[in-house]
Amino acid sequence: MKFYSTMALIVAVICLTTSCKKEKPAPTPQPAPVATRTLKFILYTNQDFSTDEHNISFALHISNHNSGIAFDSTVVSFKVKDIPHKANQLVFEKKVPLDGADLTAGFTYMIENVGYSWHLDTVAANEKQKVIEYPFE
Repeated sequence: MKFYSTMALIVAVICLTTSCKKEKPAPTPQPAPVATRTLKFILYTNQDFSTDEHNISFALHISNHNSGIAFDSTVVSFKVKDIPHKANQLVFEKKVPLDGADLTAGFTYMIENVGYSWHLDTVAANEKQKVIEYPFE
């Protein structure tokens, strides 16, 4: 019996001293944060379009004066009569790199069987925040 307990003790010591040791993985370096600027787009109307049944689609447009269109995406489509008033305005926010370039940003829209138009503004290279408010008329 003493032999078995001695053997068990020896095996346990061998297992404990030769077992694998877990190493902590090296921490992955975090990428350097990219400086951004925030563009806030606000859309509403102050007029009564309650009888206008035309379909309308609004897109957010952001373009860089040097490299062209950076972002152009339809954000909402509905009837002209359903464009919300100021109290229920639509707000969209987009972060873009602060890369030292001037931008053109705003809304483009298309009214079915009527045409295409836009409301664009300039965002200076050093502006970190810009609000583009468009009261549709």
